[in-house]
Amino acid sequence: MTINKTEKLGYAFLAIIFIISLYLGFSNPEYFNNTFAAEDKAVESGTAIMLLCISLLCLFRLFTISKGKPITWKIGVFLFALLFFFGAGEEISWGQRIFGIESGDYFLQNNAQKETNLHNLVVEGKKINKIIFSQLLMVAMVIYLLVLPVLYRKMEWVKNLADKFAVPVVKWHQTIAFIASTILVAIIPPDRKWEVYELAFGVIFFLIFLYPLNGYIYNKE
Repeated sequence: MTINKTEKLGYAFLAIIFIISLYLGFSNPEYFNNTFAAEDKAVESGTAIMLLCISLLCLFRLFTISKGKPITWKIGVFLFALLFFFGAGEEISWGQRIFGIESGDYFLQNNAQKETNLHNLVVEGKKINKIIFSQLLMVAMVIYLLVLPVLYRKMEWVKNLADKFAVPVVKWHQTIAFIASTILVAIIPPDRKWEVYELAFGVIFFLIFLYPLNGYIYNKE
């Protein structure tokens, strides 16, 4: 459970975010929804930045330490870079509002918020965000944050598979941070509290990718 200086700074940042969120959530929910956690404001922009940082970290590793690594390791790192770049783009609707780009006809007709992104699409009356980005993602997070760390420590084949595909395994204090974040977000009253949850997700996952349990997989050969 040793926590280094960078991790302490990350958790301190999260603590500050939650203190502000709880204060605004209870004292001024309108400001919380319309300014603090609004589209393209501080919280949402912070999430996009954190996800982009994870993607860039993966690309940096791919281009600097991949020599001598197996192809599975390279595939894993590249897919993570792609995944978090996609997440960052979706978070800000691929810069649509920033650059004032109009949505195409398809997104105007099929996107719940008329934006150019996939997570707000409505298919046969059902929001993709609710099915994939909420329910399935939560199941994946439970498996990744709670189940995988246990199996990694107890089963050699799970350990070998995770290391083979460069999957960063969570330290227990990182799991605890995620559980604490979930509890704190549940307490915040305003509807847009989930934007704070996404920011917490970004910060914690950045720390996971920086300092995983199996950090040796990112050592040079």
